[in-house]
Amino acid sequence: MRGSSRVLATPSKYLALAVYLVFLAFPLLWLISTAFKSPQEMALIEPTIIPEHPTLDNFRLAFEQQPLARALLNTLIIAGVSALVTVLLSIPAAYVMARYRSVVSRMTALWVLLSQMFPFILVIIPLFLLLRDAGLYDTQIGLIIVYVVWSMPFALWMLRSYVVGIPVELEEAAAMDGAGKLRTLKDIVAPLLVPGVVAAALFAFVSAWNEFLFALVLLRTPELQTISLTLVKFIGAEGVARLGPLAAAALVATIPSLVFFAIIQRRLVGGMLGGAVKS
Repeated sequence: MRGSSRVLATPSKYLALAVYLVFLAFPLLWLISTAFKSPQEMALIEPTIIPEHPTLDNFRLAFEQQPLARALLNTLIIAGVSALVTVLLSIPAAYVMARYRSVVSRMTALWVLLSQMFPFILVIIPLFLLLRDAGLYDTQIGLIIVYVVWSMPFALWMLRSYVVGIPVELEEAAAMDGAGKLRTLKDIVAPLLVPGVVAAALFAFVSAWNEFLFALVLLRTPELQTISLTLVKFIGAEGVARLGPLAAAALVATIPSLVFFAIIQRRLVGGMLGGAVKS
């Protein structure tokens, strides 16, 4: 009976997984389909997933109607620098919080958790005033600072969990072999933190890439606007969307984050395997 139940359970698991994957992939498939459809085909009563007459006119119109290339470059700079700074600041802070147990570290960990409970809409006006008084309003640097502060609590908590999972005995053994603190961190701790660093960088990058509210309030100059602000311009004042160009622009905006994930995923898997061997 147990063997038969296992046989029945395996196909059902694969079926559930397949349904879940289709559920996740359907919006992307529909976006790709819409991006290559003509206006006449999009107006059909019974739309199809596969375009009958694929066209690139939507992509041409998207780049002609809005400065997509400049918006993509702005977003790439802002998201990339935000992810880099977030990781560089979170690594030493997470190590101190995990290894040096004190009242300060416990209060810091508590504050990190509490900071995630506040809606960010509550801090948008104070952020606007602070950046304006500091001369950072309507600048990429100001928006990068906001994104770093926004992403750091989650990245810090994630990396702290990774540091806690690294046995202290490894560092003690390295110290007994004569390795200094910096060398221990570089040769022992850092390789084992690679999966956490990659995950934190991915979270910070994608969060900054997709963010809309802060960019809307803190950026005014059109030449500095991000891709999320540019996509909104494909919707007219009456709320009518130019669906074809919008889908094409959204697909173009999705590609960089997918490429970044594909590149960094190798590091994530490689770091996990390396950590398993070293531990």
